[in-house]
Amino acid sequence: MKAILYDWGGANIWLFHAINDVRNGFLDQFMLLGTRLGEHALFPFYMGLITLLALHEVAKDSRESQRWLAVIAVFSIAYFLDGLLIGLLKPQLDFPRPPLALPPGAVHIIGMAEYHHSLPSGHSSFAMLCTASLWPVLSRYARIAGLFFVFWVGISRISLGAHFPADVLAGFLSSLAVVLLVYSAVQAYLRRS
Repeated sequence: MKAILYDWGGANIWLFHAINDVRNGFLDQFMLLGTRLGEHALFPFYMGLITLLALHEVAKDSRESQRWLAVIAVFSIAYFLDGLLIGLLKPQLDFPRPPLALPPGAVHIIGMAEYHHSLPSGHSSFAMLCTASLWPVLSRYARIAGLFFVFWVGISRISLGAHFPADVLAGFLSSLAVVLLVYSAVQAYLRRS
């Protein structure tokens, strides 16, 4: 089962090398920035930005208050639940990270090397959480920027040697599932109120 769902018949490692082997000073710094922007520790900063944006939009049109309140609720509740899920999955699955799974010297590592708890990628999960939570209030161009952010953070984790593509995809999917579940619950609550 692992060969199909995780290894993808060798494509997971092939894709990892296709991304991780591309080296360039500017690209490495760009990828480090992508990873830093996807850190869970930035939740209070992002929550503050979302709250300021919500205040600005509600001041222009008070009818938008329920939509923005729902976005803030989804973002905060999904952040909590996603953190629990990631915290449970990583040690239970305990997949090795590329520096441990691949032969010595086969992985280009930028930053600190990590060896355990690879699946799912927490950074990728958080990037998806941010974009998916905001999706209902984003304009077309903001949605494109959000998708770029998600892709950037995910690729950065592979480029820096921290995760395999399957880890990134698992992070995206687990977080998206949590956001959709919380969004459905919040919408159901608002309909009953």
